Amino acid sequence: MTPSFSICVYCGSRPGATPSFLQSAEAVGRWIGAHGGQLVYGGGNTGLMGTVAEATLRAGGRVVGIIPQSLVDREMAKRECTELHVVHSMHERKHMMAERADAFLALPGGIGTFEELFEVWTWRQLGYHDKPVGLLDVEGYYQPLLRFLDDSVATGFVSEQVMSMLRVGHEVPALLQELVSASRAAPQGEDLSRI
Repeated sequence: MTPSFSICVYCGSRPGATPSFLQSAEAVGRWIGAHGGQLVYGGGNTGLMGTVAEATLRAGGRVVGIIPQSLVDREMAKRECTELHVVHSMHERKHMMAERADAFLALPGGIGTFEELFEVWTWRQLGYHDKPVGLLDVEGYYQPLLRFLDDSVATGFVSEQVMSMLRVGHEVPALLQELVSASRAAPQGEDLSRI
């Protein structure tokens, strides 16, 4: 069965310090599965990564995990994925994740999540794709980063137009619905082979 949409989720391989982080990851996965969607993610079985994947599967959604061989043992790859792709490099992983997604969503996470978010946002700025990019701000986790980005706008290094490309939300259903709707309205045929 073909999924009605495909969302790439970036998030932590750790659970975080408060239960709300895991709860938000579970809510994201549940929403994707309940709405006939597909999760594309880094293929791990721990932390928020494992939680969002498991919740998607339990809710009837498809899960595409993409993980480098070097991380299979360290991140304990989720073997139950609908599709599990073991690749050679991080670049191959991120490129495949971008190709398989209609939209991108960052949940709380560490430096890997930050890097993935900024990379896909940069690709959008440069015109490599026109897919929506979202940020789920759970319990204000991303508020310091968002203040820094506002300062970057004020000091002239980031434009308002680029900031508008990042859709920030606090409620899982509203943000996911916004990303899905925006992905359906986006032009098709992006050339991700240039990345």
